[in-house]
Amino acid sequence: MNDQTTMVGRQPRLGRGSTGRADRPRPLLVGAYAFPHGDATSNRLLQLARSAAPDGAHTLVVNDWPCEVAFPSLRSGVAGVDLHTMRIRGSNYLTRMSARLARPVRVLRAVRRVGVSRGDVSVVLLPMALMTLGNWATLRLALRCPVVVDASERHDRRQFRHGWFTPYFLRHRWSTFLATRLVDRATAVSTTLADYLTGHGLDVLIVPPQVDCDEFRVPQPPSLTGGLRLLYAGTPGRKDMLDVIVRGISQLAPEHQRRVSLTIAGVSYEDAAARSDLDVAVLDAVSADVTFLGRVPRETVLTLLSESHFSMLVRPTDGYAANGFPSKVPESLAAGCPVLLNHTSDLAAYVHDGVEGLVLDGNGPDDVRLAIERALRLRDEDWAAMSRAARSRARESFDHRAWRDRVSAFVTTTRRS
Repeated sequence: MNDQTTMVGRQPRLGRGSTGRADRPRPLLVGAYAFPHGDATSNRLLQLARSAAPDGAHTLVVNDWPCEVAFPSLRSGVAGVDLHTMRIRGSNYLTRMSARLARPVRVLRAVRRVGVSRGDVSVVLLPMALMTLGNWATLRLALRCPVVVDASERHDRRQFRHGWFTPYFLRHRWSTFLATRLVDRATAVSTTLADYLTGHGLDVLIVPPQVDCDEFRVPQPPSLTGGLRLLYAGTPGRKDMLDVIVRGISQLAPEHQRRVSLTIAGVSYEDAAARSDLDVAVLDAVSADVTFLGRVPRETVLTLLSESHFSMLVRPTDGYAANGFPSKVPESLAAGCPVLLNHTSDLAAYVHDGVEGLVLDGNGPDDVRLAIERALRLRDEDWAAMSRAARSRARESFDHRAWRDRVSAFVTTTRRS
């Protein structure tokens, strides 16, 4: 097993504002993703790492780059964290398995390689997916510090075609089982998920998906007189009700459909037809302009948000949707793109009808139709006021700077673990 490492955040390639080796203990976050912007989990962990470090310090992030994901040719520093990326060459099953089993030892070796010793780490932050007996025991005993788990989802077996026989789902439930018995503290993405963990005796801080508001450009969509630009960005799978969005558009009067364009970024037409709830027969009958872009870089998503009038999200109201918190909502608000959605999870506390977005009465096609008709009646000045409110909400409620005091105090408080 060939383990190659790349350090970002250590001389001579320090992240912007990095202080190098910390003068006092600081958090260590362990990941196994295309960090920092590979997916929603990567984005969450990046902002969590930024908000977890006390003033004047940077969280050390040791990320085990996934074997099956291509490593980018150019890697730059990440502001606000000291990033150490581990890489395993090879993508066969045995390579991935051995890399996972050896991960805690490889993490410790990487930590020592950058000059960080046991007393330099105040807490280990683990995403729930990495909560294994090996990771917990090795890191807990070797570093002699608490382990805090980040819970960003609680899957429902109904999400998966094979239910309990889905390996990913079994690993997810096993990790949750271990977390409720081996750690004392957790950060959770929603109230429902926090209540579940609190019921098992954990001390929990609710931290919604965070963003860096400074990376979003000023919104500049065209006038509404030229038509309504809608955006769905993400991979719907079985969790986002893409079919309901399309059916809602199909129920618009023909003259209204001609004024609507929907851009779907993150999934191709073929993948949406095969792996989501989308009924292609309904889609083919829609006269509105519907464009599939497939998987696109994050920079493209940010551009699309700045050019759209509303982002769209329709979800079930229980199960996975109640436990999670869609990260695309804070990102849309930070971009000044109001959201057109139904309330799930804790969204009612952040998105108010007619202020930061338009709230559907339910999650059916007719609810979508009525909300789009309302959007079509908006004047440019009405939309501009909603856009300003969206950006203000994001800065106040989701920017990682607004969470730093609370998160850093919570994760670094000395308690039994």
